[in-house]
Amino acid sequence: MGDNHKNRKTIVIGHKNPDTDSICSAVCYANLKRILTGEDYRPGRAGRVNEETQFVLNYFGMEAPELIENVKTQVLDIEIRETKGVKKKLSLKIAWNLMQEANAVTIPAVTADGILEGLITVGDIAKSYMNVYDSSILSKACTQYSNIVETLEGNLVVGDLEAYFDKGKVLIAAANPDMMEYYISEGDLVILGNRYESQLCAIEMEAACIIVCEGASVSMTIKKLAQERGCTIVTTPYDTYTAARLVNQSIPISYFMKTEGLITFEEEDYIDEIKDVMASKRHRDFPILDKDGKYKGMISRRNLLGAKGKRLILVDHNEKSQAVEGMENAELLEIIDHHRLGTVETIAPVFFRNQPVGCTATIVYQMYQENSIKIEPQIAGLLCSAIISDTLLFRSPTCTEADKTAALALAEIAGIDADKYASSMFEAASNLKGKTDGEIFYQDFKKFSVGKIAFGVGQITSLNDKELVNLKDRMIPYMVKAREEHGVDMMFFMLTNILSQSTVLLCEGQGAKQIVERAFRIDNRKEEQEDHVVSLPGVVSRKKQLIPSIMLAVQG
Repeated sequence: MGDNHKNRKTIVIGHKNPDTDSICSAVCYANLKRILTGEDYRPGRAGRVNEETQFVLNYFGMEAPELIENVKTQVLDIEIRETKGVKKKLSLKIAWNLMQEANAVTIPAVTADGILEGLITVGDIAKSYMNVYDSSILSKACTQYSNIVETLEGNLVVGDLEAYFDKGKVLIAAANPDMMEYYISEGDLVILGNRYESQLCAIEMEAACIIVCEGASVSMTIKKLAQERGCTIVTTPYDTYTAARLVNQSIPISYFMKTEGLITFEEEDYIDEIKDVMASKRHRDFPILDKDGKYKGMISRRNLLGAKGKRLILVDHNEKSQAVEGMENAELLEIIDHHRLGTVETIAPVFFRNQPVGCTATIVYQMYQENSIKIEPQIAGLLCSAIISDTLLFRSPTCTEADKTAALALAEIAGIDADKYASSMFEAASNLKGKTDGEIFYQDFKKFSVGKIAFGVGQITSLNDKELVNLKDRMIPYMVKAREEHGVDMMFFMLTNILSQSTVLLCEGQGAKQIVERAFRIDNRKEEQEDHVVSLPGVVSRKKQLIPSIMLAVQG
């Protein structure tokens, strides 16, 4: 079964608080991988879609990728034993044979529509064998004649296969017929040989069933009498000792199976959570149910040993602090990015492509070109939007020739005028009406760490200066709360004006403002600046201008 286990799907996903590049690159790269491999690659997102990205998706008639809260390994990601469910009236003998064939220790009993009714284990069958001293166990278990005939490899001569043996005890008629009447009661099952008198006597004593051994034939008179008296007759090739030993194996598993307090898991359950339950219980195997409660298969501790997590490709980030929850459990296959190298550690080697361009979508565009894959207009539209967004329509210092070339080529395929389209897109992005402080703050937010210092940086870009000024008074108090929530040392918020290509930086946390002043060599004696606020003309890029300067200042 190995790696191509049900053609496992791979999730292509960007960072938390995703921007347009994260979402569009995930969609377009998943599309490219599907075309190249024919396998199942699906885009995901690690947070809500912001206004700008929503505008882009709507404009090109595309769905947002599925929200993925975490990528912890679930039961549905690993191989389970697909042990078939059986009916609960199955005989112990057949259950035992099935276990031997499937090399299984546990067999589930399942209703016709797939609902789990109970479990029978090898141990339960062994126990049933040790408890054979009860001669009425066969009737207590309400055993169907069809089970008895099948177990004894016999023939039904008189009677109904569907009827049940449900009253008397089981006994072997070894004594003389004149002694027999003392110990046969009404409703018993009598195992006997081919003596006519014994058979006659058992039927007259109102036995429910006689089992005639060694393949002996049954006379017409006996058959007729049995029919009149409602006595079932079964013949078997076995001798009386073997027949007596085997007959208990015809008991239905329902009599011995466990039905109360079954420990089951669901496909959606996380492996980490079920590990503990498994460790605390003595069972070897546990049933797995789907979300409708139907039986799917069995899982044992052994299945967890080689469990591979969800398959994952990261786009537009490579730092663990920005990645979707549970990433350490996933099987990371690739990283496609254009940021500084952060802290993702991998167990196995991965395909890692990191280029100093302004946008991940530019790299994805190059990969379509390198593989000679035709870019559809919708895909071109998403890639182009991502580049416009990340480079602020080529104004950001992160923008390279490659970004511009790619964006213009893509705009043509998508049938858009880059300038006009960019204006509508930025307008959608900076539409802050009716948004809470939190929504604005986290619209584009990332966490970073350098040495022991951790900090967060949010950014809003707008064409409208008045809107940015109004935000200042709202964001400063909110940042205090956000800094505590994240447990970081400093919080920054960039109010970036695309038109004047400048940023007003809000700073929160001990020494935050001083660090920025040191980073940008601002002399704070010259001008009376407000607390918490630093003006940074010419700075628009968090990635290329703000972060490196802060990193250096912190280290210095």
